[in-house]
Amino acid sequence: MTKHGIPLTKAKVGIPCRLVRLRGGRSMQHRLAELGLTPGVSLRVLQDCGGPLLIAIRSSRIALGKGMASKITVTQEHTSNG
Repeated sequence: MTKHGIPLTKAKVGIPCRLVRLRGGRSMQHRLAELGLTPGVSLRVLQDCGGPLLIAIRSSRIALGKGMASKITVTQEHTSNG
């Protein structure tokens, strides 16, 4: 896990991540916060098939376009199952 993080678009499907930082304008940050995407929250990429990313956050599923997802910085958490 890197200290500075990676864009959400580079996160591997199914690996738990922690949101580190949101880049972008104030309105985009506000919109993402309304969806529950705030620094420190845990999430997972469920699907990345070339179009929007499908992510799991808390008990919700959210589709994010690649442009918006590229402005979300995450760290991938280590898993104990080899």
